[in-house]
Amino acid sequence: MPELPEVETVRRGMEPAMTGARIERVQVRRDGLRWPFPPGMADRLTGARVERLRRRSKYILGDLDTGETFLLHLGMSGRILISGDPLGQFVHHHRAAETHDHVVLDMDNGARVTLNDPRRFGALDLMPTTDEAQHMLLKRLGPEPLGNRFDEAYLVAALRGKNTPIKSALLDQRIVAGLGNIYVCEALFRGGIHPARKAGRISARRIATLVPIIRAVLNEAILAGGSSLRDFRQADGELGYFQHSFLVYGREGGACRTPDCNRVITRIVQSGRSSFYCPGCQR
Repeated sequence: MPELPEVETVRRGMEPAMTGARIERVQVRRDGLRWPFPPGMADRLTGARVERLRRRSKYILGDLDTGETFLLHLGMSGRILISGDPLGQFVHHHRAAETHDHVVLDMDNGARVTLNDPRRFGALDLMPTTDEAQHMLLKRLGPEPLGNRFDEAYLVAALRGKNTPIKSALLDQRIVAGLGNIYVCEALFRGGIHPARKAGRISARRIATLVPIIRAVLNEAILAGGSSLRDFRQADGELGYFQHSFLVYGREGGACRTPDCNRVITRIVQSGRSSFYCPGCQR
C-alpha cells in the first residue's frame, strides 16, 4: 500500500493538471471500489473547479469551488494516470481505456486524470469541506509527521507508558498519521532502536531523536519519488526510486551497511508485518 511519500508524490503530480482547472467531463465505470461511490458523484464533480489539492495521512483531498472536497485513497494497487497535460510534463496523448480504469476526469485545460485500480481496495468519496474533520477515514488521525504538531514533546508524551512495541506504536495512525511499514523500519534503524522494544521503556531522549529522523526519511523518499515495490508509479508513469536507498527494508540476510558492523539484516514478523533490522546496530 502506498505510504506518505508515495501519496505526496502522486499529489504533486496531480497539481499541474488539476489545480485551478474545471472538471469538464466525468466517466464513472463502476458503482464503487472498496466502498460504493457517493450518490450522484459524476454530476457533483462535473463543472467543479479544483481550488486546492492537499494530503492528509495517506489520502489526497481536493477542495472544489462547490463547497465539497473529494477524498482519494489509492488502496493496495490504485494509480493515478495523467495524460494531455498542457504544461507538457506528462505524455500528451490520451491512452486507450483499460479494464481497470474506474473513474476518468477530463479537465477543461485538456488534461485527463484516470483512477486505475486492479484490486479495487481504493476509495473515492465526496464530502462537504466543512465536515472533513468528521469523515470516517480522517477523524481519528494523529498529527502529520511533517507538520508542526509532531514535535519531540508530543511524541515523548504520546508514547509514555505504552506497552506496545515501538514499531507498532509508530504505525498507529492515531499517534502519527501516514507512517507505514517501510519508513518506520528505516527510521528505527537510523535511530538505533530495535523494533520490538516496548515504546514506554525507551528513554525520552531516544524517542525525541526519532522526530528529526522520521522527517528526514520521509523528505528523502519524497525527493526520490517514493518507493516502487509492486504497483506504485508516479502520476507521470515513472517509477519512484527510494527503494535503492533502503538500509534495512527488504534486505533480510544482506550485510549491514554501517561501517565496521559485521552483522546481517534480520526479519521478524510483528502483527502480521515484516520488520527488518540490524541486531548489531539496533538495541
